[in-house]
Amino acid sequence: MKNNYRFTILVSIVAISGFSQGMLLPLIAVIFEKGGVSSSLNGLNATALYIGILCVAPFMEMPLRKYGYKPIIIVGGGLVFTALALFPLWKAFWFWFFLRLMIGIGDHALHFATQTWITSFSPPDKLGRNVSLYGLFFGIGFAAGPLMTPLVNLNEALPFIVSSILCLIGWGFVFVLKNEFPEQEVKINSFFSTVKQFTKALKYGWVAFLPTFVYGFLEASLNGSFPIYALRMDLAVSSVSLVLSGFAIGSIITQLPLGLLSDQYGRRKVLMTVLFLGFCSFTAASFVEHSSFGLFLTFLVSGMLVGSTFSLGISFMADLVPRNLLPTGNLLCGIFYSLGSLAGPVIGGLFIKYFQNVSFFYIISTLLLFVSFTIFMFGKRNVFIPHQENS
Repeated sequence: MKNNYRFTILVSIVAISGFSQGMLLPLIAVIFEKGGVSSSLNGLNATALYIGILCVAPFMEMPLRKYGYKPIIIVGGGLVFTALALFPLWKAFWFWFFLRLMIGIGDHALHFATQTWITSFSPPDKLGRNVSLYGLFFGIGFAAGPLMTPLVNLNEALPFIVSSILCLIGWGFVFVLKNEFPEQEVKINSFFSTVKQFTKALKYGWVAFLPTFVYGFLEASLNGSFPIYALRMDLAVSSVSLVLSGFAIGSIITQLPLGLLSDQYGRRKVLMTVLFLGFCSFTAASFVEHSSFGLFLTFLVSGMLVGSTFSLGISFMADLVPRNLLPTGNLLCGIFYSLGSLAGPVIGGLFIKYFQNVSFFYIISTLLLFVSFTIFMFGKRNVFIPHQENS
């Protein structure tokens, strides 16, 4: 009962965080596009969240081991709702860049602590299920987020106010949890000891971090660059929101089934399959990109296939690294996710600017095919934990 209560609160917080992230990327992209901001600058502003994650990531493991999970989640959630509440105060490119940086720091603290907590108390036979539920609740929030974008036509401040209030409510529930600490076999007392842990975790699980990179790239490029691409193809703002929600809805539908399949058949096999089929679905999207209905269908199918790559990547990592390296592994999942998220809007914005006659979806499909092949070639060789089956 204790585990279920704690788990429910943790995934609820993640759902609200997903809502805020899902709202911010397309909302600000549309506001800037309507304000005449170039696609490359629009993409640059979207990277602020992920720059924040990368800046704080090397320094997160030490406070987590020292203070435990609960204080890190409280600090992270507090930063997120405060930054969201400040957006309507001043509409300026660099002010919003700074606020997104703060949200990146807060979101990373929140996600790092929650996913490490969940992977630490989940037994191996339920790991895929629990992490997929974590991803499912994030996906539900993320699916609802873009639906706030049309509210910008009523009042630009309204979406920010709603999301900040929701974050404040979720943040309040964290205070009822009892604090816990990760396994303390490893002593992290400096930045250099953190780097040493990174090296160990990369040795065991580098191939598992690629799916989290893919998910970051997908999330940021679809929500940050695709709205610009779609608006330039004369799709309505409401259609863009619907298409983006199709991807998130697809990921919700299959998040738990794919997690259960990964428990039964192994993370590697499931990841290889969904990434390759995702390559096929995004290639198909390039042929129907002028049709809102066609895009919705292909995004729905794509979400069903590759919308779970982050949670599957976390589970795959937990299979590969020793338990005392789980905080480091989760930290690296966040870092690779951030690297993908940084690359997504920058590459997407430059691609839209310089390759106007080539489909935007070719970038995504090529990446999916490459990572699927890499996991096929190297995934099985990196299984170092003998008591966990992962073939």
